[in-house]
Amino acid sequence: MGFFELIKEDISCVFERDPAARTKWEVLTTYPGVHAIMNHRVAHALWKRNWRYPARFLSFMGRMFTQIDIHPGAVIGRRFFVDHGCGVVIGETAIIGNNVTLYHGVTLGGTSWRQGKRHPTLEDGVVVGAGAKILGPITIGKQSRIGANSVVIQDVPASMTVVGIPGKVVVPMNKRQIDKHGIDLDHHLMPDPVGRAISCLIDRIDILEKQIADLESVSMNAGNDGDMSAEKLH
Repeated sequence: MGFFELIKEDISCVFERDPAARTKWEVLTTYPGVHAIMNHRVAHALWKRNWRYPARFLSFMGRMFTQIDIHPGAVIGRRFFVDHGCGVVIGETAIIGNNVTLYHGVTLGGTSWRQGKRHPTLEDGVVVGAGAKILGPITIGKQSRIGANSVVIQDVPASMTVVGIPGKVVVPMNKRQIDKHGIDLDHHLMPDPVGRAISCLIDRIDILEKQIADLESVSMNAGNDGDMSAEKLH
């Protein structure tokens, strides 16, 4: 696709994912996420042509105006949306598929100083919540959700939800709300694994307390039977 066709898609997808968007003019002129991806598409084209310094300088200027830091070497697919955008960082070897959504404060970072692939790959339809950190050359499978402030350092299978530090898959695949493009927008419906663990512990304590009470009752009955037998002997 050409540059303008890509940008047209990037603008149109905002209306599907942000109910606050009203007009295309508003999105085009006031959404830093749209400005950042427009800037990146030019910088990435320069990067692929080995015009490395112009690409880096254009990326630097884009970061100044949008507070979104996208390395020009990052590969980003169609209909990419950064909502709010402040503090987003996308590393050089990151690969992002189609229909991906990032919220503010997201980092797609590396864990190594070595050359080569060192940043994450996000497959189609991934949604990453605010403040999440996805680190290293890992793969986040299609339609997966990364909860806010999670730290993900291992591969995530397709159609999973991950929360926590370190990130853990905690939601069954059948609990999804998918739009017509296959994007899961229920990223706010995050379970509480700690709460579930505490609930299990409470249930277990109730069972143990009942067992103790039953044992005490049996012991008391046995004691009473013994006293009655002693009385009969006298």
